[in-house]
Amino acid sequence: MTGLFDLTGRTAVVTGAKRGIGLAMAEALAAAGADVVGVSATLSAEESEVRTRVEAHGRRFHGCAVDFADRGAVASFADAVAAEHGPIDILVNNAGTIRRAPAATHALDDWDHVLEVNLSSQFVLAQALGRGMLERGYGKVIFTASLLSFQGGINVPGYAASKSGVTGLTKALANEWTAHGVTVNAIAPGYIATDNTQALQDDPDRSRSILERIPAARWGQAGDLAGATVFLASRASDYVSGITLPVDGGWLGR
Repeated sequence: MTGLFDLTGRTAVVTGAKRGIGLAMAEALAAAGADVVGVSATLSAEESEVRTRVEAHGRRFHGCAVDFADRGAVASFADAVAAEHGPIDILVNNAGTIRRAPAATHALDDWDHVLEVNLSSQFVLAQALGRGMLERGYGKVIFTASLLSFQGGINVPGYAASKSGVTGLTKALANEWTAHGVTVNAIAPGYIATDNTQALQDDPDRSRSILERIPAARWGQAGDLAGATVFLASRASDYVSGITLPVDGGWLGR
């Protein structure tokens, strides 16, 4: 059975790979045998923690800095990556951002920024790399959704809208691409202890109310996403497409 999860010979692009969930995803793919192209807005091409972790598993790593708020930069990266690194078998569309403010006063510039990074750039990259996957008849596309793909959240209207859009995009691409050998799925992390949730962790009342709702009785760690990532990137999930898989410590079942 372990062969179903073997990614030897595969090449993965992981966005938002510098830290947190993306870093854990990149390392998990490398541990399963994949070479990794890591992408983040400020990722060094030379020295980085993600490079160290990937190469510790004996896999090749290449780092790229791409501003996901700049659609042209995302498109240029997509055009160049396959030419430079060969066929891309796995795309983990994880890059994301969040801006917190009440809806009534939420700046439209913040709305535009979050939608561009979290949704529009995700489509641009999936579309560009998906073409090559469709031509070869094989590929795995994985988006990072959110609990707010299912719920509305508080003071994060742009984030909630973008992550709801990710689940819709996942289904739309799966409907078109699965018959051609390209599966498209999303992972919805629960409350994971990362930079994006630091404000919630630092708020004693909010943190306590969150923990009281999680059956696992703890904040998630980035490494909790590793198994789901490898599953959706591997042959083990060849008949799984169009789903959003929660990794939330039981939050949605409460």
